[in-house]
Amino acid sequence: MKDSLSAFIRLLSSGCLQEPEIERIADEAAQAYADPDAFLAANPDINYDDSFPIPLGEWVVIGSLPDTVLFQADDYQTLFEQVVASFGPDVPFVLKAKQLARTEPLKALNRIQVQLSSLYPEKGGYVLVDLSEPLDDELQAVLVYRCDLEAMLALAVEVGIYAAPSYESLRAALEE
Repeated sequence: MKDSLSAFIRLLSSGCLQEPEIERIADEAAQAYADPDAFLAANPDINYDDSFPIPLGEWVVIGSLPDTVLFQADDYQTLFEQVVASFGPDVPFVLKAKQLARTEPLKALNRIQVQLSSLYPEKGGYVLVDLSEPLDDELQAVLVYRCDLEAMLALAVEVGIYAAPSYESLRAALEE
């Protein structure tokens, strides 16, 4: 489980986490999956209980991701602001967050995805991917290199953490 978690975290972090941090998160999550009671007993500062809609191991993964990797917001404008901030001032964005105000969600998400697809062409751009069950916000996503998307989604299934490309997921939900 730990190796799969490491590979999963490595792909979803798109180079934003150092290897020791990836291994630490994967190790803690694997322990939490294997024996939740022992993990909670060894880590009394962990604020988790059975009412959470995700397993403890998944909660450890999600809770350990920095805000340069995991983006959480209640609307796409705020989510995009976080994405832009994670790249820093040296990366130019044509799309501005204020252009997403009062835009319907699918259209906003399409604009975001088009912008992300143009970044880092050597890797095929980025794909915004919904990750896990949002606990406090409406939206929760990570950026994955397009070239890593298929492998990351396969690992998500293997480790049991929900992941789906945001735009395609919302489009499919609206068509239902």
